[in-house]
Amino acid sequence: MNRTLGLLTTAAAVTLSSFLSPHSDRAASPTSGVALLDVRALLEAARGAPPIICALAARSLRGYGWGDHGHGAPVTPLGNVLADTDGDLELLPAADVERLLEALALEDPCVRELSVRILGQQRDEAVAGPLVARLGAGDASLRAVAAFGLGLARPVRAVEPLVRTLRDASADARANAAWALGSIGDGRALAPVLTLFRDDQAVVREAAVVAAGRFESTSTVALLMRVLRQDDAPAVRRAAAWALGQLESRDATPALAEALSRDAEARVREMAAWALGETESRGASAALVTALRRDADEAVRETAAWALGNTEDRAAAEALGAAAAGDQSDDVRGTAAWALGQLEGHTAPAGLLRALRDESKDVRLKAAWALGEIGDAAAQPALREALGRETEARTRLALVRALMKSGERSERTLTELLSSRDPLVRDGGGGGGAGNDAFARGRGREPRPRPFP
Repeated sequence: MNRTLGLLTTAAAVTLSSFLSPHSDRAASPTSGVALLDVRALLEAARGAPPIICALAARSLRGYGWGDHGHGAPVTPLGNVLADTDGDLELLPAADVERLLEALALEDPCVRELSVRILGQQRDEAVAGPLVARLGAGDASLRAVAAFGLGLARPVRAVEPLVRTLRDASADARANAAWALGSIGDGRALAPVLTLFRDDQAVVREAAVVAAGRFESTSTVALLMRVLRQDDAPAVRRAAAWALGQLESRDATPALAEALSRDAEARVREMAAWALGETESRGASAALVTALRRDADEAVRETAAWALGNTEDRAAAEALGAAAAGDQSDDVRGTAAWALGQLEGHTAPAGLLRALRDESKDVRLKAAWALGEIGDAAAQPALREALGRETEARTRLALVRALMKSGERSERTLTELLSSRDPLVRDGGGGGGAGNDAFARGRGREPRPRPFP
């Protein structure tokens, strides 16, 4: 136990700043302010590092995954431990680039991981040729790593070699080549990538499906819908739902609604709900409402609530109100309340008013914010009562805002607000009472919760 805690403590403390060179000839760039790495020291420290420590170090390096939902490259040296990362590195001297290229051939997965991620940030001309050359290596794992690096660096000159790699005997190399081609986004690669939809390895099909979503061609919608309906691998179906959401094609609504209603895997249903929100198709509301009311998985219900807010279908208000008041998950209740504020309705559902009493301060805040968006005068008594008992400052401000936007102008209420001991409430009461447009439009201190799945 002590050793584990020690490793985690070390991992939390170690960042790439530990490897910045102190020498004057490797000082920070005068234009970027980003210091160069001491590559030799970094690679030496990485040898034999436990995956968790290496993962934390690699999080300091920028990497490009499959999209906005934490998809990393298909096959990384660490076995896809990492999610997407961010950060920037200065360009390295040629000697360090060569050292990193040589490190790709080592068997140590941490050394490989850090090396390829650093190489992915170097100029195309420095790394494209050497990485392309390694696509022909006898070692299948090196071919896969080279494709990974080209997907990070995204040189257009690598398109044809990567297309050839789509026929590699190694599934890892095929998967990473497909991912890299999607990352580069050159339309010449779309047709070859689509041939991998029939690959016998799920990881390859998944990479090809996500790459298709990145090409942003609606010509792939029918193929992606077929994958969503027929592929036997949940990860591939989930990727197909993601890709359809990326394409934002309303033609995909029936297939996505079917997946949301019938797929056995919760993670596929969740992604289908997200994709329906991205298409903003009101024709999806019935399936989303059913999922919000009945799905056993809270992540699916929350995403369905978010999607209903995105579609702005007022017919969903009753279901969202019921979820805001009665769902067992704080996250679902809060997102349902937020979604009601997105619908641009004029009547507050009873469930949203009950949410002002929720035990979760996040739910109360979102409910108060939504009531401000709705501006229903009939909600004033509930808002005044809530303001009298609320102790959380941001929620009190949201309640004041809701009162003002619901038409509250009584002298007694304004006097109470302006004499409040809470400076946020005084500020909100003064701004709202004076008709402060900035307060009403969401600038300054107005609370504006924005949940995303």
